[in-house]
Amino acid sequence: MTWIKPADEFLDRLRLRQYASLVYATLAFGAGVSDIHDSAMDTNRKDIHNSDIPVLCRSCEARHKGMCGVLDSAELVALSRHTRLARHSAGEELAADGMPVESYANVMRGVVKLTKVLEDGRQQIVGLQFAPDFLGRLFTPDSAVTAEAASDVDLCRVSKSGLERLIAANPKLERRLMEQTLRELDEAREWMVTLGRKTAAEKVASFLYLIATHLDPSADSEQKGRKFILPLTRGDVADFLGLTIETVSRQLSRLRAEKVIAISAVTQVDVPDLERLRKRCG
Repeated sequence: MTWIKPADEFLDRLRLRQYASLVYATLAFGAGVSDIHDSAMDTNRKDIHNSDIPVLCRSCEARHKGMCGVLDSAELVALSRHTRLARHSAGEELAADGMPVESYANVMRGVVKLTKVLEDGRQQIVGLQFAPDFLGRLFTPDSAVTAEAASDVDLCRVSKSGLERLIAANPKLERRLMEQTLRELDEAREWMVTLGRKTAAEKVASFLYLIATHLDPSADSEQKGRKFILPLTRGDVADFLGLTIETVSRQLSRLRAEKVIAISAVTQVDVPDLERLRKRCG
């Protein structure tokens, strides 16, 4: 896991990118290096000091659709005092079942796998989270599930006490988080239908459609197709769908043979027509 301090490393990288862009643009018009330096300093002052939105928030593609979408600039500044960006590698544990909750998080990028483990060691995947989902259950002392990074994940961590104080003072934030919770409940009920009533072919198609439509929060909703890296192993997909690995492999091969999907490099999936895949979901 990597902690990133927005006021140090993030701002340094931002300034470097801005400076490099100005070098290219200004030299193209015949200006000198001193002109470039002055322009870069002006840009930094405008972007970093004069903007009302925290720098980390401006770089977040998931902000408008998540809990932060209802906050104004002053409220974002207040929230940013309690947040930090954390990067986790695939397979890293983010929260453990039964362990004390010290922070919550917004998923900014990647896929989080939620699991429950029985006493004999058997594991069941009970959910997947994508940007801008909220990771954690509010107002509970201990985690009810184990959360693991299914892919490389960026999280915006916020302290438990800090967020709960902000919720108490901000009805809009409380309502947004309630709406997100209810949406996740609706999605869980829909997935119960998938697991209980759909055929193996429909289950695999539904899983691929879920990943294709949720993995990238910045994707154009009008875009006909999607390309993505499958974030779960076939064993995890089988566990999530209540199927065997062999059945999952057969159904993926059938979808590929019928040109509903294309698969390359084992995990690279290309869905040329989302609507055609949706119709296979049952």
